Formats: sequence, C-alpha cells, structure tokens
Amino acid sequence: MEHNHVKLSQSLEDYLEMVHMLRLANGIARVKDIAAALSVKMPSVAKAILELKKLGLVTQEPYSGVELTDEGRKAAADVLNRHILLKGFLIRLGVSEAIADKDACSMEHILSAETLATIEEFMKKNNASAVVKKAPKSEKRK
Repeated sequence: MEHNHVKLSQSLEDYLEMVHMLRLANGIARVKDIAAALSVKMPSVAKAILELKKLGLVTQEPYSGVELTDEGRKAAADVLNRHILLKGFLIRLGVSEAIADKDACSMEHILSAETLATIEEFMKKNNASAVVKKAPKSEKRK
C-alpha cells in the first residue's frame, strides 16, 4: 500500500500541515515552533513526528528541523489546499476571516472528496480561484 493512500488522523494532518506552513514561512520547522503554533507540548509534537516518520512523510536529524519527504510535501500541500479552499469559500459566504479559518480547520478533515470537488468547482465558476491558489503565508485581510 502506498503512503499517500493512508488515511491520516486529523491530528497527524494538522502536524503535517503545520510543518509545511512553518517551512514555507520560516524555511525551517522546529519542534518548539510546531508546539507553539499548535498550542501543544513538545512531547506531543515528538510523538506525532515519530508517527509521520514511520509513514515516510517526514525526516528529522537530531538537533535539526523537521523535513518533509516528497510524499510528505504532497500530503501536506493537499491538506493546506483543502484548508485554503474551505476558508476562501466560507469568506465568500460572508463568514469573518477568523471564524472561517477556525471552521476550515475542522471541515478540511471531514468533508468528502465529492463535497470538496463541488466547492472547488463553485469557487472556479465564481471567479474565486485566486483564493484557492493563494498561500496563507502573508495573508492579511481587513
């Protein structure tokens, strides 16, 4: 079985997504930064990173940042793209950015592929595709 067909838990998806986002923003994803960003303790991050290593999605050398494997980058990008799509969709519906971000974080883990594809098609038809492709790195709306 290929790893990209492994269904990750919501928690592991959150860790993978955060590693990806920190690497995009800072060039490195350190355990302490992941813990701070997710409001969890460092041992929880270490446990999650160990699980992601077993799945072949990340690597980490002692005293260095967490790196994504090629497969890990694809999986993380998929999670992040779902989040961006859903956040953009909710904002388009008139939900505030803060609530849209929080709700998208929950929704990205539970919606079916069919629902996500339908939302993506809706966004494309309504000229909102720029929201789908935009990285949240320096996103500032108000």
